[in-house]
Amino acid sequence: MLTYSLEVREALKEKRPLVALESTVIAHGLPYPDNEDVTHAMMRAVRASGATPAVIAVMEGRIHIGLEDAELAHLAKATDVLKLSVADIGYCLAQKRLGATTVSATLKLAHMAGIRIFATGGLGGVHRGAEETYDISADLHALKTFPVGVVASGVKSILDVPKTLEFLETLGVPIVGYAEDAFALFWARGGPALGKAVCDATEAACVLDTHLSLSLGGLLFSNPIPKQSALPKQDIEEAIEKALKNAHAQGITGKAVTPFLLKTMASLTQGKSLAANKALLVHNAHTAGEIAAALGP
Repeated sequence: MLTYSLEVREALKEKRPLVALESTVIAHGLPYPDNEDVTHAMMRAVRASGATPAVIAVMEGRIHIGLEDAELAHLAKATDVLKLSVADIGYCLAQKRLGATTVSATLKLAHMAGIRIFATGGLGGVHRGAEETYDISADLHALKTFPVGVVASGVKSILDVPKTLEFLETLGVPIVGYAEDAFALFWARGGPALGKAVCDATEAACVLDTHLSLSLGGLLFSNPIPKQSALPKQDIEEAIEKALKNAHAQGITGKAVTPFLLKTMASLTQGKSLAANKALLVHNAHTAGEIAAALGP
């Protein structure tokens, strides 16, 4: 069921390292044309750091490991795109629908393709109010299940960060700070200390290689947003509270919550959260590329 892009096929033939990239950020995370532009910027960042990008998506009954430019352009403009968690992959393939992979689905499919590292913006996690709704992202269990290293700016700030950290600890998923011992707060910096950190890509590759060799599941590298792109924590928290109230008032639930909140945050912050989101996505792609290059094929 796997179809490889020309660039990925050449990388496999030449034994060059690969970095997986999700596709739901294209179909559901960013507006057009930002979605297409940022994805190309992420791909360039991976290449510049010595690895090959592989955007993962489902198209016409096939799992695509890497997208050609025309396929990426189609996905960026399409409107009827399924948002794929792990549970949705089989249905999407059987129905020959167009599907964009979330973190959990990308982890599964990257592992199927033999890719050991994946760059994204922020993980899904425990939603605020989960003690009543039980709304917990499949990303967390997928990270425990599939042996892939993930480079992300923590979890999306619209979530309950402390509860997400507790959940990951319960699952036994290690979180390693990249370049600083603090959990990344997506749009902001200065999260809680982690107690585990690496200084550079060489150290990160050594830790990931050792972890994967022990069959311990996945590992999260917490990569903070660049300082020049970070937003004040207080401003972000105030905007999140307003966005959550809007979602509740409109009855937004399930998979629609995160896209709605991200869009609302962009409006409430006059586009600042969108700019920060784009910056951290490219930064994470570059970091993952450097780790992949140090890790090898």
